[in-house]
Amino acid sequence: MIQAVLFDLDGTVADTAPDLAGAANDMRVARGLDPLPMSALRPMVSAGARGMVGAAFGVTKEAAEFEALKDEFLDRYSRRMTQASELFGGMTDLLDELRVRNLIWGIVTNKAHRFADQLVPALGLAPDVLICGDTTAHAKPHPEPLLEAARRLGINAEFCIYVGDDLRDVQAAQAARMRCIIAGYGYLGDAGDPRDWGADALAQTVPDILGILDSWRAD
Repeated sequence: MIQAVLFDLDGTVADTAPDLAGAANDMRVARGLDPLPMSALRPMVSAGARGMVGAAFGVTKEAAEFEALKDEFLDRYSRRMTQASELFGGMTDLLDELRVRNLIWGIVTNKAHRFADQLVPALGLAPDVLICGDTTAHAKPHPEPLLEAARRLGINAEFCIYVGDDLRDVQAAQAARMRCIIAGYGYLGDAGDPRDWGADALAQTVPDILGILDSWRAD
């Protein structure tokens, strides 16, 4: 029996790519480089600062300059993170419908509290639980953030569904023994075809999520 639906934030509930990519391009412009097109940056948004710095400058987290670039990126992002980010079309209706159906919903994101605590209310969201990348000792793909969300809600993990747009989301859900829906409209990263990730379902649009939930509740 489904009792709660948990969502990733970036690329699942909200399209935050304009502000994240904007911060990366601000860094490039400051260095005399041309900004990159959104198509080059958007797929890596779910990987956060690591993904943005990697896409913008071609460096990995092992590079000597990575930490300084990451810190600059996070500082620039903090100053613009609510400028252009918005909910995906249909998300408000979906969340309202979950309430109508007496389903609890929450957000489990790898975004740090200092960002999520500002962005979530700025988007007009009021989740029943908000778990961030620094809420627990481990971030996704570790299952602990999802399990902590279930604990705070007082619901067994097996009665929770997780919706996310990254391979790490699927891995975390599987480890937590939650069914998982891939947000196929999201960023999806660079981990290959999402149909090969082993999720329980793939939603091509936001409204598809409700149809999948309905089919599972009918099982």
